[in-house]
Amino acid sequence: MVLDPAVQHVLDAYEKRSDAEHQRWSSMPGEQFAKERDQYLLAVGPATGLFINLLAKETKARTILEIGTSYGYSTVWLAEAARQTGGKVITLELQSSKQEYARERLREAGLDQFVNFRPGDARESLAKLDEPIDFVLLDLWKDLYIPCFDLVYPKLSPGAIVVADNMTYPESALINAATYRKHVRAMPHIQSMLLHVGQGLEVSRCIRGVEAIAV
Repeated sequence: MVLDPAVQHVLDAYEKRSDAEHQRWSSMPGEQFAKERDQYLLAVGPATGLFINLLAKETKARTILEIGTSYGYSTVWLAEAARQTGGKVITLELQSSKQEYARERLREAGLDQFVNFRPGDARESLAKLDEPIDFVLLDLWKDLYIPCFDLVYPKLSPGAIVVADNMTYPESALINAATYRKHVRAMPHIQSMLLHVGQGLEVSRCIRGVEAIAV
């Protein structure tokens, strides 16, 4: 896949930073990492980035929701898809400093016009959403996956896709990840499966109303 040079340049810079940071935190004691983790990129990685980009394009997603901007790596991939689909990305993040960093990178990539940054508690932002959502990336604190999914579930368009990251890595996320998968798969009108892409993705599709559209 050939990306716009400005987009590729920004992604390369993110990945260079991620590689350098991984060298530091991977050998760090757990307690120290827990204290410092917010300063690290901890991005979804290129395999997941490419996957969500292609999936959003393939499903022609117009309203893309990212729950957990962090420093904006996945936001770039989603915004690049939104530019092709004629859509937009709504991205939620508790820490405004992280969103400011992401905003600058989106400007560098020439994609800022396709992104609506919303700082604050994701649950409060989701409660205020009043439009149907076509594509969701869940990537925030893992114990918030279920509350956030439950808030966005009624707003999913027919055929909407929800991708949840960190299903198989890191080990500290596995209990919450398993609980999330069980919860999502028990929901009505949801088809869901685990894909071993990147750090493990639970990919769920809303089939509510799909049959009626197909007729």
